[in-house]
Amino acid sequence: MKALNIIVLFFSLFLISCNSEPSLQKYFVENTENKNFIALDVSPEILNVDKNKLSVAQTAALKSFEKMNVLAFKLTDTNKAEFEVERAKVDLILKDKKYQQLMKFGSGKEGGSVSFVGTDDHIKEFVFYANKKENGFAVVRILGKDMNPTDVMTMLSVLQHSNIDLEQLKPLQQLMK
Repeated sequence: MKALNIIVLFFSLFLISCNSEPSLQKYFVENTENKNFIALDVSPEILNVDKNKLSVAQTAALKSFEKMNVLAFKLTDTNKAEFEVERAKVDLILKDKKYQQLMKFGSGKEGGSVSFVGTDDHIKEFVFYANKKENGFAVVRILGKDMNPTDVMTMLSVLQHSNIDLEQLKPLQQLMK
């Protein structure tokens, strides 16, 4: 009887954990090894900032930033159909209510958006999405803890004091060619 209860418990947990709803995290994992995508994980260390020169607000903003994930689809003459399918998948994921759009720019087939997950004062994730029909598209997830829109603006000022480690960004050069 005890063994049956354990089996039922594990089966129940398995069913609960098998959430079939799309998410950016799942999308990133599914496409990391796809030859049409360039995937990159960037740590805060890429900034190479002298923390002694930062203000209190800049230090707090930097601490709220945990990592950045980049997934870019490089469009070629041979993968145009897949480009349309993948772009539609990302558009669908970003229409989910959990992704709250801050701004959108451009037109339907080209442009981008900035969205976030969480509440105004406790943002878990910022999502930058840009697509251009001649080049492809890119999705950037900035993950953190208790971020807010002010932190993002403050991080821009931190970038001015940074000595970015371009070696971590080398895979993105393929997209620019």
